[in-house]
Amino acid sequence: MTAVWQKDGMGLRACLLGLLALTVAGKCSYSPEPDQRRTLPPGWVSLGRLDPEEELSLTFALRQQNLEKLSELVQAVSDPGSPRYGKYLTLKDVAELVQPSPLTLHTVQKWLLAAGARNCHSVTTQDFLTCWLSVRQAELLLAGAEFHRYVGGPAETHVVRSPHPYQLPQALAPHVDFVGGLHRFPATSSLRQRPKPQVAGTVGLHLGVTPSVIRERYNLTAQDVGSGTTNNSQACAQFLEQYFHDSDLAKFMRLFGGNFAHQASVARVVGKQGQGWAGIEASLDVEYLMSAGANISTWVYSSPGRHEAQEPFLQWLLLLSNESALPHVHTVSYGDDEDSLSSAYIHRVNTELMKAAARGLTLLFASGDSGAGCWSVSGRHQFRPSFPASSPYVTTVGGTSFQNPFRITNEIVDYISGGGFSNVFPRPSYQEEAVSQFLKSSPHLPPSSYFNASGRAYPDVAALSDGYWVVSNSVPIPWVSGTSASTPVFGGLLSLINEHRILNGHPPLGFLNPRLYQQHGAGLFDVTHGCHESCLNEEVQGQGFCSGPGWDPVTGWGTPNFPALLKTLLNT
Repeated sequence: MTAVWQKDGMGLRACLLGLLALTVAGKCSYSPEPDQRRTLPPGWVSLGRLDPEEELSLTFALRQQNLEKLSELVQAVSDPGSPRYGKYLTLKDVAELVQPSPLTLHTVQKWLLAAGARNCHSVTTQDFLTCWLSVRQAELLLAGAEFHRYVGGPAETHVVRSPHPYQLPQALAPHVDFVGGLHRFPATSSLRQRPKPQVAGTVGLHLGVTPSVIRERYNLTAQDVGSGTTNNSQACAQFLEQYFHDSDLAKFMRLFGGNFAHQASVARVVGKQGQGWAGIEASLDVEYLMSAGANISTWVYSSPGRHEAQEPFLQWLLLLSNESALPHVHTVSYGDDEDSLSSAYIHRVNTELMKAAARGLTLLFASGDSGAGCWSVSGRHQFRPSFPASSPYVTTVGGTSFQNPFRITNEIVDYISGGGFSNVFPRPSYQEEAVSQFLKSSPHLPPSSYFNASGRAYPDVAALSDGYWVVSNSVPIPWVSGTSASTPVFGGLLSLINEHRILNGHPPLGFLNPRLYQQHGAGLFDVTHGCHESCLNEEVQGQGFCSGPGWDPVTGWGTPNFPALLKTLLNT
């Protein structure tokens, strides 16, 4: 990030004391995120209020321009039928399109200067501004906020958040979408280790999912690896204060990578790489992205928040808005309930994902591990969609199991596979035909009151999510399960396809969904058996949606048949 301005004298501050006073008094003010959930997540504990002189880093999301034009461009560069297909925007192109107006930049910067903000840094697109303030200054600036330190999560992470809503002067309503670092806690991993299935006899059976099982099921040969001669690259991101260890990756490849060419280490770590225990989630992501997308340069975004008040997922989005050269494929195992996020936040994050799609980045998100989900609204149960899985600008990956858990057989639904219909985003045009067909033909639809049939439906694809071997802290761990496993596998295979496209003079795949739906899931194994979990009540009895022929909101279009998928996606 580049410093854009710092505190420069008292004159400007004095002329804006009236604006600041309105904030303090709560007059003519508004709440950017009135619908943001502020209940303390399970497992988090307050350590008390912060000292008024302690320093905070806060991120201000500035209002962008030309978002309808950006949406049109994403459609054009992602639609194989468009003359602009594959002609992706550069970071500079995106910045020129969406950067805030001069009035927005001037108004927000003056307001922050008057409050005493310092060391403010922007991004290339100028639509985020990160500044340092004391707790006292921040609580004056953001009326109603009260900063506390909390500890929680599997790694006993420390974060700074406000348990109360904040308000901004009404004059800023056209200029600021939200302020990051006040409410959202890091999402916890739903990855789980399942009991080993019981089966009589072991002749001819495998004992869990390894790279060789993945490669056999999805029809990869020893030659299906990166060439090492292109600038192709891939990345995974983690936001849970979890870290991978190089020694675990090396041991994993020694144990399970002997029959295919692979890279022995991560090419680049972006963010801080802790010295503590490795996390199973981080180990899984790196090991299976690098074994599925074998011999391809790999980056890891590792808990990029540099201060307790920063939101790591938001910091990752800022990094995407500030680097012109990025990996082509990103796999992310992060998700939150849609209803837990403010409308301002969820729509702004969706715009950031749209910006990435315009640049030709393929973003894959795990669909979640709670099936259709469940929550109670006004005393009635409903399914509970997850975000960013529900964003129309990402490719969402569900999960499957082997029909016989010890044989490389056909796949069925993994009951935890996240899926459903967004309550926020309408159904995008690219999936209109597929989703309409599912809703007309499915014999096992839940009651219509449980889901928003007109919403963005997900997942888009799937892969095995049950029974993985992972090496973490030098220990091989069996039967690890979750869509955190299926997502890097699918991402790695798309990286191999990008390798072929680049060698053939074609652009990388970019945002995959328009092409995926136009081709009706060609190159994928259709998963037609099984249902995922949902509300445990008399009405649905724990059953959500069920898979069937074609697309469904449990496994999408299905799982990869690599040679067929390569053939389908290789040419423009």
